[in-house]
Amino acid sequence: MKICKIYDIEGRVQGVGFRPFVYTLALGHNLKGVVFNQASGVHIEVEGEAESFCAFERELRESIPPLARVDGVEIIQVALRNFEDFKIIKSQSQNLKSTLIVPDMSLCEDCAREMEDKNDRRFGYPLINCTNCGPRYSIMESVPYDRENTSMRAFQMCPECEREYKDPLNRRYHAQPISCPRCGPAVRFYDVSEGSSTRDLPLQKLSHAITAGRITALKGMGGFHIICDALNESAILRLREQKRRPAKPFAVLFGSLEMIKRYCDTTKEEESALLSAARPIVLVSKKKECTLPDIIAPNINTLGVFLPYTPLHTQLLELTQRPLIATSANISGEPIITSKEQLGKLGGVIEAFVDFERDIVNFSDDSVVQFADKRAIVLRLSRGLTPKSFKTFYGCDKKILALGAHQKSTIAIFNGSNIIISPHIGDLDSVESVEAYKRTIASFIRFYDFAPHLLVCDAHPNYASSLWAKKQNIPTLNVQHHYAHILAVMFEQGIDEEVLGVSWDGTGLGDDNSIWGGEFFLCDMKAYKRVHTFAPFKLLGGDKSVKNINRTAFSILYPHRERKEVAAFLDSFKEKRLLEQSYEKDINALLCHSVGRLFDAAAAIILQMKTTTYEGESGMMIEALYDESINESYEIKINDKGEIEYSHWFLAMLGERANVAATKFINTLALVLLQIAKKYDKKVVLSGGVFQNKTLLKKLLKSHDIEFVTARDISPNDSSISLGQIVYALNHI
Repeated sequence: MKICKIYDIEGRVQGVGFRPFVYTLALGHNLKGVVFNQASGVHIEVEGEAESFCAFERELRESIPPLARVDGVEIIQVALRNFEDFKIIKSQSQNLKSTLIVPDMSLCEDCAREMEDKNDRRFGYPLINCTNCGPRYSIMESVPYDRENTSMRAFQMCPECEREYKDPLNRRYHAQPISCPRCGPAVRFYDVSEGSSTRDLPLQKLSHAITAGRITALKGMGGFHIICDALNESAILRLREQKRRPAKPFAVLFGSLEMIKRYCDTTKEEESALLSAARPIVLVSKKKECTLPDIIAPNINTLGVFLPYTPLHTQLLELTQRPLIATSANISGEPIITSKEQLGKLGGVIEAFVDFERDIVNFSDDSVVQFADKRAIVLRLSRGLTPKSFKTFYGCDKKILALGAHQKSTIAIFNGSNIIISPHIGDLDSVESVEAYKRTIASFIRFYDFAPHLLVCDAHPNYASSLWAKKQNIPTLNVQHHYAHILAVMFEQGIDEEVLGVSWDGTGLGDDNSIWGGEFFLCDMKAYKRVHTFAPFKLLGGDKSVKNINRTAFSILYPHRERKEVAAFLDSFKEKRLLEQSYEKDINALLCHSVGRLFDAAAAIILQMKTTTYEGESGMMIEALYDESINESYEIKINDKGEIEYSHWFLAMLGERANVAATKFINTLALVLLQIAKKYDKKVVLSGGVFQNKTLLKKLLKSHDIEFVTARDISPNDSSISLGQIVYALNHI
């Protein structure tokens, strides 16, 4: 018996080869009908013998294209339409502004094989791609995702590429970046010192420059990498000096997983992430006998490693046959550079580079992940993972724009059915970063024809994001920073009950105008109550204490200045008198509860660190000292206000070996959290940048009598704030 069914598919199903997948599937099961894109996804009408539908529907669920994601399927049976064949037809709606944008994806195995095949017409082509891989978000100017709405519109397809583009059975059917050596963008090598450029063997010339010890750059998917030889210590040192980056670890690009395993110990979970289509940087443990120069990641025992994700990177690694430093081409804290004209901003660091003519419309940095007890921790949510979307079922017809935080900024939108998070933008501390932030907002408004009815921003009135909101003449909601952290994880993990939310990070304005960052909330989706925090200390000099971390140690120890060991520590400060006045007279001395700043104080005492050169440095240094054979901890004291007291921890550190003090500090933080969690007997939701510390998180996860909930596909750091802000708005309007 013949029947006819209609399928409406929602999710990431446009620009990923979903229609040709349905076309092939229908032909294979002798079904007839049509498939086309519509505003909410893909629409299928298909008819044939009833017994064919079970297999068709099973494969429709289980065998979708690699880049596709199905969020929902609505199926209805209708009267026979008497189709004569199966066709892919043009969209029945011109409004495709709710289409989910696909992230950029790494080179697929099929394209990699073609690139290596001397008989293939794309042999050696460094911009090869297909429906299953290559640029998406980075080249989009608007939707729908058609070639004329991308930076590929300047390149006319040759007849052979056009035949592939129009063939539903071809892997490149409607692959918008499709090109070949005959019709694609040119790749060019530039020698900065000679002032010359050439299209002749550009990657070979770049390889020669790298092996000669020069500092180079290569245009990637979402921006430029600065690249040099990871085995050449003098080149790395020169890069550090010229980029003014004395200690922050560099990521290392390897040609294969086998090459990574020569230098690092990897777990199955880490290897799976390294080989995934997103190709993130993964933080792994260095082997004790690792022969890479220590200057790559000084004073820590981890290394950020990744595998090539574009054909350009793949070919370069094949030519150099060695690990390469591959770090974002940017000024610290600013977005990644996307054009050769911007490379001059780096002040002469780059000596040679390779560029190609396809413009990067939307920048995105490399994503970064690590693992704690097999659980993924996203440290930077960007290329390959974003734009990230969540299907929602809130009955809200308002369009909402969330403006995120000040550091690790992202934005998010709610368009009536999905929450969509932007890639990592950066810290909004410079004019360039704020301009990039505004461009990202403009891009998302353009993509989704999006006119927000409501803005949501952080409660801090002086964040660049909050200041932007004030200028828009649009109704605005303010959300407490740490509550937004918890809401983001609750939403992602589908929790709709009261939880103990624990939000530990470096900074965030509290309801009492002090700096929070060591918070315990009893909260649900509607409200929160602060039930515990860390006793406040004075942040001497305000934001200056964030860099000058010994000021935090000074503040914590100053009340105990009558003790000899404390007096000796305080006497080491050149600015002692100034800090005493700040403390005694409350001059520029905000009260602070931040666990992130406590890590700073610990590093100042244990390691005699005075300043940090990059965010999170003190935490990484303390973590590197951790000794699993030490089970000791400091005494836990909680006062009548519910505040955790800790000055006795730091007094004890003054007389302890570094590894003992660092280990006891982390052990005690874990025990504090466990003790309070047992008091409330609820799910414990963890968020905030401190929970990027894998050693601390692993200790907590070993406690099997408490259910700890962490972010899985978003980050615990401030990049998740925009998601939490959207969730807050949806529960309060």
